[in-house]
Amino acid sequence: MKDGWKYMNFGDVCKFVRGPFGGSLKKSNFKQSGFAVYEQQHAIKNQFTNIRYFIDKIKFEEMKRFELLNGDLIMSCSGTMGKIAIVPKNIPEGIINQALLKLTPNDSINIYFLKRWTESSNFKEQLAQKSKGSAIKNVASVKILKEIKVPIPPLSEQERIVAILDKAFENISKAKENAKINLKNAKEIFENHLNVIFANKGEGWIRKPIGEICDLMTGGTPSRSKKEYFENGDINWLVSGDVNKKEITNCEGKITIKGFNNSNTKYLPVNSIIIALNGQGKTRGTVALLRIKATCNQSLVSIYPKKITEIIPEYIFYNLESRYVEIRTITGDSGNDRRGLNMPLIRKIKIAYPIKINEQKHYTHKFKTLKQYTKTLEEKYIQKIYNLEELKQSILQKAFNGELAEAIQ
Repeated sequence: MKDGWKYMNFGDVCKFVRGPFGGSLKKSNFKQSGFAVYEQQHAIKNQFTNIRYFIDKIKFEEMKRFELLNGDLIMSCSGTMGKIAIVPKNIPEGIINQALLKLTPNDSINIYFLKRWTESSNFKEQLAQKSKGSAIKNVASVKILKEIKVPIPPLSEQERIVAILDKAFENISKAKENAKINLKNAKEIFENHLNVIFANKGEGWIRKPIGEICDLMTGGTPSRSKKEYFENGDINWLVSGDVNKKEITNCEGKITIKGFNNSNTKYLPVNSIIIALNGQGKTRGTVALLRIKATCNQSLVSIYPKKITEIIPEYIFYNLESRYVEIRTITGDSGNDRRGLNMPLIRKIKIAYPIKINEQKHYTHKFKTLKQYTKTLEEKYIQKIYNLEELKQSILQKAFNGELAEAIQ
């Protein structure tokens, strides 16, 4: 380690206060207004204005030990663990809840130096080693956390390092933001191009509801209580998440012939379009092309042309893929709540298409080429964002090993 540097235990540079046990702060204590109760979201999102819970003055005075003050730090202690935020001036008076740890640094360490150190792999690796839990990792006990080693240079060096890191990270942040904008633009290229084509229909195009030109099918779920319906199954059985593959050539879900015969599931047409009726997050309204023999559960619907000589499946797929946002909102909501699609709604969706099959194939080829180009762009910007984050971690590692140069370009 560089001259003048030393390692100190985390517990020797900060005072630790873990949030109160759940029994000390119950839902019955919460009020419509009063003193703030700070949660994990405040550490994770680094914000102190969006307050969901409050306590009255009597409870606040009772829990004064957990009060947050300017110059403290808060750390998230479960789930998204180890995220730290510096408590700014003039926050609403309040306390931390049981999912937070309050850190109050002493005079031996610059608070901004400490915050930068918690962003480094040095801290994260030590934290991971000293944490416990399986499905959701939890920050280790305060006693163990206090044993994590913190590199401590002289205060003047800490301030120099912070100044260099702030400048470097400002540039990295701008570069990442530009890359994210370019990534967003790349994703919109494909959808916008399709929308232009479908909006500017020429002669020889017609517009019909899906229910008029396609057959729709859904599936079912064998009884989960019957192990023999699933164990060692070899029949492909799709669920909502499979549509995110966009082109389904395999799936993890399998059922047995007994499960098939004792449920409402059916074999779907190969090359049919699969659309998700519901699902977590962004799944609802997502479409995929089915390239294998498969069945599905009741959360998916298969769409297949009644006459393959009238419209080809690939054309339907690209049409519906370009209308993702529109399709999510036909349930009557904003597209962001839990309402699900259904077969009657899907049957009413109208598709504009050229009468000539050769024209449909021509557009399908254009869509496929553009999609590949868009995917290449997306991969480029995703890699750039990853490289910038790696650069940030490399700079942090040098900083806390005492190897940081006078300036970083």
